[in-house]
Amino acid sequence: MTMPDTARATEIRAAALELFTRLGYEAATMADIGAAVGIRGPSLYKHVASKQDLLVQIMTGTMDALLDVHRAAVATTTDPVERLRRAVDAHIRYHARHRLEAFVGNRELRSLLEPHRAAVLARRAEYEAGFRALIREGVEAGRFSVTSPRLASYALLDLGMGVAVWFREDGELSENEVAWQYTEFALRLLGAS
Repeated sequence: MTMPDTARATEIRAAALELFTRLGYEAATMADIGAAVGIRGPSLYKHVASKQDLLVQIMTGTMDALLDVHRAAVATTTDPVERLRRAVDAHIRYHARHRLEAFVGNRELRSLLEPHRAAVLARRAEYEAGFRALIREGVEAGRFSVTSPRLASYALLDLGMGVAVWFREDGELSENEVAWQYTEFALRLLGAS
């Protein structure tokens, strides 16, 4: 059961995300989530069906958001290099801004039950395929020089996931600086011309 999109639902999802990050999905309890938002554990079930439902919402929401920002990033140009530049920029910025979602998305995939696990994996495959298609287009246009678009797409995806681990808003580099530099790294990795 999906929670209605209310301020309370958003607050509950945020508390679950923080607890899943800090304690892990298995260790976090509904009572912990309830306490974080000032609701007794049993009363939390008026707002959410289960802890699994919260995990599903977090993970599918994350993948849906990534797919949306990717589509928006590449929609307004046909130039392969610029499309890739925009896709990488969106990928890096999303991971810089949504570090907890990235952490839970990577660590807690094992905790998703079917059919939700398969649904998240399908979204991940779609997201990777979007990068692979951009790389393949660039190779076919003579703008990129890589032997395996699939392997190159994995490398680009890892760039963003790595940012989620170390980036901090108050760190040495701003989000703009990181996004720009990582986009340059990505284009060099692809042998962009």
